[in-house]
Amino acid sequence: MLTAQAQQAAEAGVITIESDLQSADNSTGVITASGNVRLVHADRGLVATSRQAQYFTEEDRIVLSGDVDVIQTDGNLLRADRFIYLLEEGRAIANPLPGQQVFSQWTLQPSQPVLDSAPATKPVAP
Repeated sequence: MLTAQAQQAAEAGVITIESDLQSADNSTGVITASGNVRLVHADRGLVATSRQAQYFTEEDRIVLSGDVDVIQTDGNLLRADRFIYLLEEGRAIANPLPGQQVFSQWTLQPSQPVLDSAPATKPVAP
């Protein structure tokens, strides 16, 4: 039987990390990958590259740092110096180098067409 946390991870999909060096610290629960880091989260259509990635197992948080590029298959792109992904919350925070900016590019989806072509409000009679 899977724990609730393990089940959530399984539902979220597998994250694959490739790098020059990887280490794990069992006392802190931190896994560190450094050098030419490439993170792939196929279920979310996401590929990220950076100089370093750390996974904080107890907080369910991934921190990418150094020349971070995050690219999604739908065309979304983000560039920053540091990218924090809070897995449990599904929330991300991007930070630039001091004096610089975060860059992002998003593909906006067109709004859904209105099915009823009647006016939303009726004209007011005089």
